[in-house]
Amino acid sequence: MEPSPEQSPHHAYPDHWEADVVLRDGGTARIRPITTDDAERLVSFYEQVSDESKYYRFFAPYPRLSDRDVHRFTHHDYVDRVGLAVTIGGEFIGTVRYDRINDQGRPASAPADEAEVAFLVQDAHQGRGVASALLEHIAAVARERGIRRFAAEVLPANNKMIKVFRDAGYTQRRSFEDGSVHLTLDLEPTEKSLAVQRGREQRAEARSVQRLLAPGSVAVIGTGRTPGGVGRTVLRNLLAAGFTGRTYAVNRAFDEGLATLDGVPAHRSLGEIDEQIDLAVIAVPAHLVPEAVADCGEHGVQGLVVLSAGYAERGSAGRELQRELVRQARSYGMRIIGPNAFGIINTAESVRLNASLAPESPARGRIGLFTQSGAIGIALLSGLHRRGAGLSSFISAGNRADVSGNDFLQYSFEDQDTDVALLYLESLGNPRKFTRLARRTAAVKPVVVVKGARHSGTNPPGHAVPVSRIPDATVSALMRQAGVIRVDTVTEMVDAGLLLAGQPLPAGPRVAILGNSESLGLLTYDACLAEGLRPRPPRDLTTAASPQDFRDALAEALADSTCDAVIVTAIPWVGENGEAETGDGEVLAAALHGAAAGSPAKPVAVVHVEIGGLAEALAAASSTAAPRTRPTTLAAQPSGPPAATTAPIPTEPATVEAAGASGTVEAAGTEEADGVERTPGRIPAYPAAERAVRALAEAVKYAQWRRQAATPGKVPEFLDETTDEPGAAALIDTLLGATPDPRGRPLTHDEARELLGRYGIPVRPTLPAPDPETAVVAAARLGYPVALKTTAPHLRHRADLGGVRLDLADEDALRRAFGEFTELLGKPAELLPVVQSMAPRGVDTVVRASIDAAAGAILSFGLAGAPSELLGDTAHRLVPATDRDAAELIRSIKAAPVLFGWRGSAPVDTPALEELLLRLSRLVDDHPEVVSVALEPVVVAPQGLTVLGASVRLAPPPPRGDLGPRRLPNY
Repeated sequence: MEPSPEQSPHHAYPDHWEADVVLRDGGTARIRPITTDDAERLVSFYEQVSDESKYYRFFAPYPRLSDRDVHRFTHHDYVDRVGLAVTIGGEFIGTVRYDRINDQGRPASAPADEAEVAFLVQDAHQGRGVASALLEHIAAVARERGIRRFAAEVLPANNKMIKVFRDAGYTQRRSFEDGSVHLTLDLEPTEKSLAVQRGREQRAEARSVQRLLAPGSVAVIGTGRTPGGVGRTVLRNLLAAGFTGRTYAVNRAFDEGLATLDGVPAHRSLGEIDEQIDLAVIAVPAHLVPEAVADCGEHGVQGLVVLSAGYAERGSAGRELQRELVRQARSYGMRIIGPNAFGIINTAESVRLNASLAPESPARGRIGLFTQSGAIGIALLSGLHRRGAGLSSFISAGNRADVSGNDFLQYSFEDQDTDVALLYLESLGNPRKFTRLARRTAAVKPVVVVKGARHSGTNPPGHAVPVSRIPDATVSALMRQAGVIRVDTVTEMVDAGLLLAGQPLPAGPRVAILGNSESLGLLTYDACLAEGLRPRPPRDLTTAASPQDFRDALAEALADSTCDAVIVTAIPWVGENGEAETGDGEVLAAALHGAAAGSPAKPVAVVHVEIGGLAEALAAASSTAAPRTRPTTLAAQPSGPPAATTAPIPTEPATVEAAGASGTVEAAGTEEADGVERTPGRIPAYPAAERAVRALAEAVKYAQWRRQAATPGKVPEFLDETTDEPGAAALIDTLLGATPDPRGRPLTHDEARELLGRYGIPVRPTLPAPDPETAVVAAARLGYPVALKTTAPHLRHRADLGGVRLDLADEDALRRAFGEFTELLGKPAELLPVVQSMAPRGVDTVVRASIDAAAGAILSFGLAGAPSELLGDTAHRLVPATDRDAAELIRSIKAAPVLFGWRGSAPVDTPALEELLLRLSRLVDDHPEVVSVALEPVVVAPQGLTVLGASVRLAPPPPRGDLGPRRLPNY
């Protein structure tokens, strides 16, 4: 909303304060500054507030606002006096304002840093988290305007408002004065306030998805009058799935006399329906969608699934239509799946929703599936169905203009029907948030991701999100750090999902292999070695093995304490007449299930070749999955992140069913190494050894991450004692200047040394050597032996091209090297030579930190030269890094053995290297103006290390949306 001309010209309307937020019940609302044009809205809002709420706001009966009040509450300078409103459908449902005050409580201007704050929320919307959202946003506004504290006077009976302040997590002081509670809040974000904010965000966003997936009533807008067409297909699928709620067909072209269609009530508009509709599926041409959305908003629809195409996937004009669609829907408090969506599915027995174009609703199961592509969604649904796997929920988000993979993670974290979350993503709208949510979700259940469009450098059509410039290998490393199982193909995603949904997590990498084919066993053995597992020699049961032989061998392997997982290989039996017998799959499945039922719970996978009915019998129970141990419900989940030490790992109930009917035999639970009780589940079958082993290897790595996440790393205390954060901040302010260049500036060698030194990172000095005489003087100052190096960009760090001369022991050697330098490489003015004292011998490494606009601050490590530059052998972690992150970082590159005594060499000082990584991480985390740092080379010796070169770039800090008040992305 634009301000009127009466608004102060000195302080323009701050449109960056506008935000869409998800409220506690899952609905959306808009927060924006109040302007002079809002007088009528304010009066109307106030008239709908109860006398009690007015009394709590003004400490006296206050039935109506005077003209002076209205003028005061709608005229702000957006600095010392600010008002924000929460709107739905353009009307106010809540307001907040602050007025800057001095020490005596009187109106003031800067540098006064305290403000009085007051809230008012319409009674009908109290309990939806409106005041909590307003407090987050008004606090952010106040900090931006130099206000550090809020003061509030609250009547003791106003428990709701006191609770809003008390639960916010800010440092606060309370006193009782003159019959009211006086509250003072320090607005500096704290660890607790950030946890509270994220907890509220999580519950609200999870609830918003739950409202979409579990509606009590559905209207299909655009249902065709004749069979066929998108709308009619969705209606047919809803009915075929047995949706437990009410279903309505809506089309403005229906004849007035048409009462029903396919057995459900038919209406020309939502206004004709006697009840409020929870979910609307819109299947009309794009130019008719705005009318349908308005009809939904005016009649209280909670959410939309927009199947209509013709939006951002069609270019710039369609992208603007998509933006307007989101703005329109959010103005009514509705969330959107789509546009260009394939639909949604919820197989819960209490819902049975198939509001999609999938002709057959999948079986009920424990896998949640999110995809940004309708075509991939179809392929995944088909693949899971063929493998006998069931789903708990399915969302195909299309252009994902609103509901995204982050929302799905919020929902999956708490959904009691989901044990494994599978996501096909083509873009990451908020990588920082995705990493945070994935880490929390992975602490309680596996998250498996396939990332499409990995190498294009652009986003798919229709995805209006920031483009990340970091390489795909870096994205993969960051996902691994968050516990995400990153796979390359949708086939691998299904393979991993089946194993993780049906089997317990392995306690380690030790694998037993048994079967009736020596060759298939050897292939499996080789695949295990290739994936980093520790296989035992395959046990050949011979081709004469019976199902009972398989059962006995599997039971023995599972009982072996030196075995963490078992892969069973099977080929058809050869009968007496020499023909293969392929129809005994159900018998073998019963034998394998029987062995697992009475044995310690360890993962089992089957590799089979053309055994009829085996895969089906092993997976037949996927459609009747019973609840496992879950996190607490949506209503009861605490606001903070779950404790990893108590996070439940998927388990199956203790039941025994006949193989061939349900195809599963499950046993009483056993306790694994992480203390979580679980039982064996459905055994996944694979047509190739490599696929089974790859899925198992992913489970092993994930289980290891879970065990490590139970005791998270920390930032060592010594960093607080040996860093000068205020001094670094002052230096950065000086270097950037009062009006910094948005493009930033590189630091000189001396400037970089000074800044890094503030964080305990010494850089060995270099002295310019433009001629031999100056070089000799510099060497005498530094002390022999010295190195002569060029700093020309094309020769920097290129010893192979002669750009570095080492171990120059005296003046003669230095002069001789200088002459060879200029003779071979060019004039001194081109080479920019410098002299540096020699460092102890060691391994040359490179340490970097950089800021990606989408992903945030990233810490990188590798060996200098060919390993990192040519082979890409570089490891990455998100900042801030913990001691565990630093240790893993240097051990995760392929060339890591060089650091630990490879081929008899002396191991280098890796603790010193880890400390350097932690110090650099702390620097870029404390000071977002430091947008890139490269330490190259860092020579790590058996004792200590030396930073020989450093380049640093400063720039105005990029916005950190992950630290601000919660808000939905703007499109």
